[in-house]
Amino acid sequence: MLKTIARAVVALNSNQKREQLAAGFACGLLFALVPAGNLLWFVLFAATFFFKVNYAMQVLVALLLSPLRLVLGSALDALGWAILNADSLRGLFTTLYNAPIAPLTRFNNTIVMGGLVAGLALWLPAFFGMRSFVSFYRAELAPKFIESGFYKAFQRLPLVGSVSKAAKSLSGTVGGLR
Repeated sequence: MLKTIARAVVALNSNQKREQLAAGFACGLLFALVPAGNLLWFVLFAATFFFKVNYAMQVLVALLLSPLRLVLGSALDALGWAILNADSLRGLFTTLYNAPIAPLTRFNNTIVMGGLVAGLALWLPAFFGMRSFVSFYRAELAPKFIESGFYKAFQRLPLVGSVSKAAKSLSGTVGGLR
């Protein structure tokens, strides 16, 4: 977990494209909302390997925001139920359910469907919001934070020293975060 945090911090402070960080954040949000353990989650996860996303940010956000699914469970359930019971989609869902592999995606589970739709709906706003935040962070927050007394005191903590050492070892790799 410390290595994932270190990689995300290194990427945030490096020259990695802000779009890659934002895509990692948005994908992490999607993975946090869709319950794991079904074929749909694994297909979505495998699909991210074909795009340039920051995997450390993706994993970190997915881990940190997974409790959000528990908090939003009833809303995701209601959204999934509304979609699965829409008359216009009933034929599509019946065909998918009778297909050989589609039921393994558990698309007919209301929380899976609600999480998928909510995650897809929030993907673009999360992407553009994080992209703006990365620009703002790099231009405004990072220089001020590094000069603060809090940061200097924080750097002296033993745990921070080990995270800093891990971050320095990762920053030496060329594009180690992709």
